[in-house]
Amino acid sequence: MKSLPVYLNHLGIVCALGDQHQVIFEHLTTGHTGCLTKTDAFSPGQTLALGVVNTPLPVLKEFPEDEQTRTNQLLMAAMLQIREAYDQASSNLNPLRIGIVLGTSTSGIAEGEKAVAHWHAEGKLPADFRYARQEMASPAHSLARWLDIKGPAYVISTACSSSAKALASARRLLRMDMCDLVIAGGVDSLCKLTVNGFSALESVSDKPCQPFSLSRDGINIGEGAALFLLTRKPGKIRLSGVGECSDAHHISAPDPEGKGAATAMTLALNDAGLQSDAIDYINLHGTATAQNDKMESLAVERILGTQVPCSSTKPYTGHTLGAAGAIEAGICWLSLSERPSQTGSTVPQHLWDGQQDPSLADINLVKPDTRVNNLRRAMSNSFAFGGNNISLIMETSE
Repeated sequence: MKSLPVYLNHLGIVCALGDQHQVIFEHLTTGHTGCLTKTDAFSPGQTLALGVVNTPLPVLKEFPEDEQTRTNQLLMAAMLQIREAYDQASSNLNPLRIGIVLGTSTSGIAEGEKAVAHWHAEGKLPADFRYARQEMASPAHSLARWLDIKGPAYVISTACSSSAKALASARRLLRMDMCDLVIAGGVDSLCKLTVNGFSALESVSDKPCQPFSLSRDGINIGEGAALFLLTRKPGKIRLSGVGECSDAHHISAPDPEGKGAATAMTLALNDAGLQSDAIDYINLHGTATAQNDKMESLAVERILGTQVPCSSTKPYTGHTLGAAGAIEAGICWLSLSERPSQTGSTVPQHLWDGQQDPSLADINLVKPDTRVNNLRRAMSNSFAFGGNNISLIMETSE
């Protein structure tokens, strides 16, 4: 069962770049700046650059009160993009054979924050407060109810690797023949807990982040959602490699030599049956923190060399935490799905100030004129607190 191919057949995505495939891809490949929003809405008195979703989101007034969260609005926005494809794919399937696996780190915490603020002001919780809103499993259970899905429906919450691991888990459900169709991805919404939590770690920048730059000074938090329909039915893009490990180096800092990152990339290559020179593009974890970028550059150099084009897309979207792995896998999916021109395929530009850090490995960050001939395979890295690491490999099936 292990060798059964699994395909990423359709993608729904919403983030600070927008909610339309072509617009998102054009912004990424033209180096569009200004995607982040400067606001102090989540950090009163401190204006930060955040990856806010500004596109209109579905209104959930017809849904139960415990499902009315911004996280579920983002989830529904992504799901509506693939609803027609889902209806077609599921039309002859037993609902018990359809699964849902999502990654999140916030669920409905933002609504919980508002309820606590009301309690401090009024001495009681608001009448519409529902604790179930902020339970981690809420997005998966809500989506299952919306679509009347009866199969496995659960959430993985491993910080920044959550939704990449959700895709890996979905592939396992299909390979074990527990499901015939799985909706998998991730969703997170902005809230004060995460913005101020990372600020307390001195990891947040008040400017658009600068991954792999000498001047990098922290991350920008973002929000968004990305959902895939995964099946064994052949499609254009295959999830061919997964590499997961946990080095448990530190509760919040990565192993400085990138051992865990290197292990995850190696395991993904082995799982896909590929040599290191087979990867045509890497979407880096690239958070713009001093330690993460250094260790990731060392790991990429060690495992894949210095020639493969790579970029971090967090200056466009912000770090969407529990949704990051799925959104960045979605960016790889868009890149692989794009029809190449005569000069080769474009891939997401690396937005930065160009200040080379001599302490980093000299990896091949994507420039405005970078073109990739015969783009077939892309790797996406996600590295989380506690040394929880995952690398995904997607490739065209043509």
